[in-house]
Amino acid sequence: MKKILLVIMAIQFLTLHAAIPASAQEARPDEMDRLARHAFPEPIILIDAGHGGIDGGTSFKEILEKDINLDISRKLYLILKAKGYRAVLNRSEDYALSDDNHWLKSRSRHMRDLAQRKALSDELTTSIVVSVHVNWGRNNAKRGPVVLHQNEGRSALLASAIQNALDPLYNTRTWPMLGKPFYLLNHVAYPAVIVETGYLSNAQDRAMLTRSKGQMEIAKAIAAGIMDYFTEI
Repeated sequence: MKKILLVIMAIQFLTLHAAIPASAQEARPDEMDRLARHAFPEPIILIDAGHGGIDGGTSFKEILEKDINLDISRKLYLILKAKGYRAVLNRSEDYALSDDNHWLKSRSRHMRDLAQRKALSDELTTSIVVSVHVNWGRNNAKRGPVVLHQNEGRSALLASAIQNALDPLYNTRTWPMLGKPFYLLNHVAYPAVIVETGYLSNAQDRAMLTRSKGQMEIAKAIAAGIMDYFTEI
């Protein structure tokens, strides 16, 4: 998070000066206050690349979930930016967000990591949060994407749009699921989903998840789902 916050600080000056009219009298006081509070005056799509650093997530031999999450998230970020959407990636490299959390008095690195991800959604004027992960199952025949959502209508709509865009890639038909136990979904105040992009335990999914072409197809599908969501609401 330290890197993304540095980027936010660096562009804040440019963002504010581009958004504020030449004459201060042209801007309403409440608008000026909103611009001053946020580096991104307009709502953004927050892409949460799951795990990172010491937290590798699930794994298969030398393959680590954190690396797949980051690769897909980077591609998703670039696709959305190219389409004209405002997007932010919460980590652009391999590091643990828990290292940036010096405010939560908890011995649990995992809890500090999750709290830091949630805090970033509060720092920005967030439209939606899309958290990218990889699944694992004891039954290695189980495959395909699963999108988890909050107990909230817009989150469920976003999950359905992304699920419908991902399923054709895998020749699967899966219903989005309520992600009741997940911290991020329970604590983020904006429509949020967790996208489990496939099963690392399944050979077919693993081949797609670990190849650049497969990762790009996954990122394109997630982006298509996001765009469908914004068309529907």
